[in-house]
Amino acid sequence: MNVELIEALNALEKEKGIKADILIEAIEAALISAYKKNFGTLQNVRVHFDRGTGDIKVFSRKDVVDTVTDPRTDMALEDARKMDPRYELDDVVETEVTPKDFGRIAAQTAKQVVVQRIREAERDLIFDEFSNREGDILTGIVQRVENKAVYIDLGKAEAILSQNEQIPGEQYANQERIKTYIIDVKKTTKGPQILVSRTHPGLLKRLFELEVPEIHDGTVELKSVAREAGARSKIAVYSKNENVDPVGSCVGPKGLRVQTIVNELKGEKIDIVKWNPDPVKYIANALSPAKVVSVDIFPDEKVAKVVVPDYQLSLAIGKEGQNARLAAKLTGWKIDIKNESQTQSSDQEE
Repeated sequence: MNVELIEALNALEKEKGIKADILIEAIEAALISAYKKNFGTLQNVRVHFDRGTGDIKVFSRKDVVDTVTDPRTDMALEDARKMDPRYELDDVVETEVTPKDFGRIAAQTAKQVVVQRIREAERDLIFDEFSNREGDILTGIVQRVENKAVYIDLGKAEAILSQNEQIPGEQYANQERIKTYIIDVKKTTKGPQILVSRTHPGLLKRLFELEVPEIHDGTVELKSVAREAGARSKIAVYSKNENVDPVGSCVGPKGLRVQTIVNELKGEKIDIVKWNPDPVKYIANALSPAKVVSVDIFPDEKVAKVVVPDYQLSLAIGKEGQNARLAAKLTGWKIDIKNESQTQSSDQEE
C-alpha cells in the first residue's frame, strides 16, 4: 500500500498540480485524529509519513517537567534522563507507539484525504475558470427548476438563474439551450456558485458583440445600453469610419443580426440608435422612432427639453412612458417632452 500511495501522490502532483508535500501534511493531520479516535487516547502524538518509503509511524510526545500533572502529556525529568541523560526541562520526549493494525486505518484515512483534496483542487480550478469570466456570456442547458430558480448545466459546473434575474414571463423548458450573463462567482464548501442573469444590460451588449463582427473587431463601438428586460431595449452605436453605418451593421442584412438577438431574448424589442458626441443630436436619436422638432439642453441640471410634433407625442413618450424612460437611461439626461401645441401655448402666455 505504501509504495502505491507514494506513486499516487506523485502522479497527482503532475496531473492535478496538488503538491505531494501538502497532501502528506494533510494525511499526517488526519492520521492523528484517526489514531486518537480508534485507540481512545488523549495523549499528544505526532504522525510521521516517510516520503521515500511511504512508512507511517506514530510517536507519543511528552513534555519534560519537574512535577507531572498529567502522565499522558508529561514526563518527569528524572524519568526522561533514564532514557537519555541529555534531556533538559521543557524538552519533548518522543516514543514510537505505532499500533500493529494501524496500516489498515492509515490506508483508509489517506485515501479519504486524497479524494477530498482532489475534489477541493478541482473546485478551485473551476472557480478560477469561471471567476475570470464574470461579465461574460455562457451557453448552458436547463436542468431543472426549483423554488422558481433555474439550474443550468454548464458542463463543468452548474449555474443558478434566480427569479430576480429571469426575464418576466419567460418559460424555461428542460434541456433547452439558453444564453446567460455571469454576474457573480462565489466560493462555497460545495464548490463554486455561479450566478447568472437574463435581465442584465451586459447580456444584450455581449450578444451584439457575438453577432456583429464590426463590434467584435472594434469598427463599431457600442456606446450605451438601456434595457427593460422582456419588453424593450435601446442601444447606441458609433463608428469613427465614415464609410461604416453603425446602425446598419447591427441590424444586419434583412435585419438578420438583430433578429437573432430578438429571438434569443424571446421577442424583446430593440431600438438601435446612432450615438453622437453632440447631446442635442444624441437625445433626438435616442427618442427614435419618434421624430423630434427641437432639443434644448441645460447642462448644469443635465436636463433636456424636447419638442415633438403633436401626432408624435404618444410615440415619443411610449407606452407607460417607456420610450422616454429608456432614452433618458441611454443618454444620461433627464428628458422633458412636449408637443408643439403645448410649446406654442406656453410662448403665447409669456
